[in-house]
Amino acid sequence: MIRWARRNPGIAAGGLLLVLIVLIAILAPLMFTVDPTALAPARRTRPPSAQHWFGTDMLGRDVYSRVIYGSRVSLIVGFAVALLSSVFGLAIGVLAGFVRWLDEVVMRAMDGLMSIPPILLAIALMALTRGSVQNVIIAITIAEVPRVGRLVRGVVLSLRELPYVEAAIAAGTRTPRLVWRHILPNTLAPLIVQASYICASAMITEAILSFIGAGTPPIVPSWGNIMAEGRALWQVKPFIVFFPAAALSITVLAVNLLGDGLRDALDPRLAKRL
Repeated sequence: MIRWARRNPGIAAGGLLLVLIVLIAILAPLMFTVDPTALAPARRTRPPSAQHWFGTDMLGRDVYSRVIYGSRVSLIVGFAVALLSSVFGLAIGVLAGFVRWLDEVVMRAMDGLMSIPPILLAIALMALTRGSVQNVIIAITIAEVPRVGRLVRGVVLSLRELPYVEAAIAAGTRTPRLVWRHILPNTLAPLIVQASYICASAMITEAILSFIGAGTPPIVPSWGNIMAEGRALWQVKPFIVFFPAAALSITVLAVNLLGDGLRDALDPRLAKRL
């Protein structure tokens, strides 16, 4: 394990950093935090101090506690979107790659969704529903599924032309068994790498949606709405925006490092070169 980690420093660094962030989110009540929604107007916009490590916002809420609890929203959205988009994209890609008459219909629908920028599509979907973490996950997932579907479809189309797959078809192997035994295992490597990038992208999209008021409601602390609430005081109280922005950047960096390491480890050509 140690030797494998040395050969893949991206996985080691990104994985350790991401595990640390996840532990902080899980153990938020034990991280010397207070109620992130507690109002204290008499202590508003105080700078970082021993009592308030990250200062307080314009309503007197502890920024440190809000940043720690806000990590839960970003991690839940990132992991949930990565999982859901991978599952639905895998199913769509396999069907499009194996069923000829579905290929054109499904891919044209995916092309239509991909022609809309993910942020605009998510904003349009959020405008039709009320702001909540669940609706943010659904909106971002719908925007990410077409990309996973096209990736899996391309992998399936290339796998169908390989000799061992053609031999299995010639031997009379049924399609469900063929997909389960020969196709799905070979789609996992690119799918895992793509899921890591989707996770990072979903965190950024959630922060953008919350920043413009189309994501999680203000009562739920998230890095996006913390930055949105502090932008009016950026020039005089920059710490209100700096700390959630730094937390988001570090988390996305950890996920991207993990994704790069997985790409290097799971791509046979890159692994051989390294």
